[in-house]
Amino acid sequence: MSIQLLCRKVANTQIFMDSGECISVTVLEAGSNTVVQKKTEDKDGYSAIQLGFQERKAARTTKPQAGHFGKANVSAKQILKESRLTADEVEAYEVGQQIKVDIFETGQKVDVTGTSKGRGTAGVVKRHNFQVMRRTHGTHESHRHGGAIGAGAYPGRVVKGMKMSGRMGNEKVTVQNLEVVRVDAERGLLYLRGAVPGHRDGIVRVRAAVKSS
Repeated sequence: MSIQLLCRKVANTQIFMDSGECISVTVLEAGSNTVVQKKTEDKDGYSAIQLGFQERKAARTTKPQAGHFGKANVSAKQILKESRLTADEVEAYEVGQQIKVDIFETGQKVDVTGTSKGRGTAGVVKRHNFQVMRRTHGTHESHRHGGAIGAGAYPGRVVKGMKMSGRMGNEKVTVQNLEVVRVDAERGLLYLRGAVPGHRDGIVRVRAAVKSS
């Protein structure tokens, strides 16, 4: 198990390596994640730490939220997420502790989880990469249709999970084995080679790669 650092997607850009190679990177701003609460097996049934990210205005903080943050003696946060850890790993952290981007190092492989961009209602060609039907030999007004969706007699219904048109995107996505190109601990920035899910200013979670290749 590893901690999942909360980050904000800043931008996509490119940087030059020492070898002269120009590569595409995604810049993430981690700033500092604050330990707001510790979960234990005895009290909660599982081991985890709750991290808070980005400051929240007092006027936009409810009384229950203010009490939760006040108990931990930390300022109110906009985002709260849990990271499942072992009991020994939880013991290593203290409530109010700041966790920064320097827990990662250059060359390390990480997994990034975020919410993909919403594309609205899309057809089967765009949503599932269906092949466009031919535009000749009698094909009429169905060039981008999905075709048959089931048998006539048996089972006499549309099978669950059939690929059809519908909402595209706006779902939880994890991209695995992205390389950490640069760690700017002073500014709290993390440079990852490749693209991460979500729009600019979106919140993502970064952890050490589970299946490093």
